[in-house]
Amino acid sequence: MSTQSPNATLADLAVVLPAASRVFHRHGLDFCCHGGRPLAEACAERGLDPAAVLTEIDREQGESAPPRWDERPIAELVDHIENHYHRRLRVELPELVALAAKVETRHADKASCPRGLRAHLAAVHESVLSHLAKEEQVLFPMIRSGRARFAAGPIQVMEAEHLDHAEGLARTRALTADLTAPEEACPTWRALYLRLRELEAELMDHIHLENNVLFRRVLAD
Repeated sequence: MSTQSPNATLADLAVVLPAASRVFHRHGLDFCCHGGRPLAEACAERGLDPAAVLTEIDREQGESAPPRWDERPIAELVDHIENHYHRRLRVELPELVALAAKVETRHADKASCPRGLRAHLAAVHESVLSHLAKEEQVLFPMIRSGRARFAAGPIQVMEAEHLDHAEGLARTRALTADLTAPEEACPTWRALYLRLRELEAELMDHIHLENNVLFRRVLAD
């Protein structure tokens, strides 16, 4: 089956055509935790034309395509995940918790206030830190040392936790009117929602690289 086919899965498209992830983000297509669905099926659910989405991917790919991590050394991919995504999460999540607390405190009298967001993001932060520690202390050293044959169990745990992270993203959207700031939102409130959108996109890219590239390659060895 051609990768650029409506019957190709979202995950396969994002692996072979990395710029596809940008298009999927724009259209709200989950290519990380639920990337096993064919493009045509996912588009039908959202009222999208799969041919138009493929054309958009071609255009995006031609402009500035990210690297194909399925073609890079596994050790290099692990380093990239750790040095870019893990580092960013450790910096960004506590700042988002603080911003959410500020918004909830200052706008508690407004009906549109995202009540419970600070507590939710604090729980996400705690869960993510635990997840990163498992990868950095158990799974990644196992992969780097060439013991990939023992990685199936830890990978299964990581994939299950990725589903938990996806549920966390959905909960964030539920608490924030789909990450849409109300008219009365102050600059801090709007900045919080913009940064939450960026976090969502980065976390989806992160999970995609692990589920659909790194873990596939490790288990295939």
